[in-house]
Amino acid sequence: MMMATAAAVAIVVFSCKSKLSEAERLDLRFTPIQTVDSMYILQTKDGHVEMRVEAPVMERYETDTMSYELFPKGLDVYGYTEQGELQSEIHSENASHEKYKSGGEEIWKAFGNVVIRNVMKQETMETDTIYWDRKAGEIYTDCYVRMYSPDGFLQGYGMRSDEKVTNSVIMRPFNSYGVVVQDSTQVRIDTANFIGPLLKKSSR
Repeated sequence: MMMATAAAVAIVVFSCKSKLSEAERLDLRFTPIQTVDSMYILQTKDGHVEMRVEAPVMERYETDTMSYELFPKGLDVYGYTEQGELQSEIHSENASHEKYKSGGEEIWKAFGNVVIRNVMKQETMETDTIYWDRKAGEIYTDCYVRMYSPDGFLQGYGMRSDEKVTNSVIMRPFNSYGVVVQDSTQVRIDTANFIGPLLKKSSR
């Protein structure tokens, strides 16, 4: 009976020691200190919504020099006017947010089939990677960019814009084209903020 009890104690001690060794090998630099599912953030100013950020998953990490979040299942950012109308959208398959402890530098990075829309101007940009500098209030990239709008098609390398995507400039354009003549009676409808039915054209 004494031998059986000793064997049981030995098994328990060995099992605990094995788990402790596994914990000691864990590298906290690559282990999230927090995981959030269905993240939803509203940024407001004077009671008005300025920005909305959504992500299926957010993972937060911490190092000696910085804290950062990863969004491995994508990120959606929506910007609004002072009147509460949807103004811009940014969608990406992956994203990260880095905040450095010294200097307070803060950089957002969206990558993987990034789509940027100015809802009111009906402009759509597509690229691989963009950076969002919160301190400077701008988004930018040096990657290939293509832009579609009612005024034509632009493509090139590099883009600079304010964070609401109201003024976007492609830095090194090539092989682009524009609409030279437009119908002055054409009416553009902001379908994202339009309230009421869209009337179908008569077939007569």
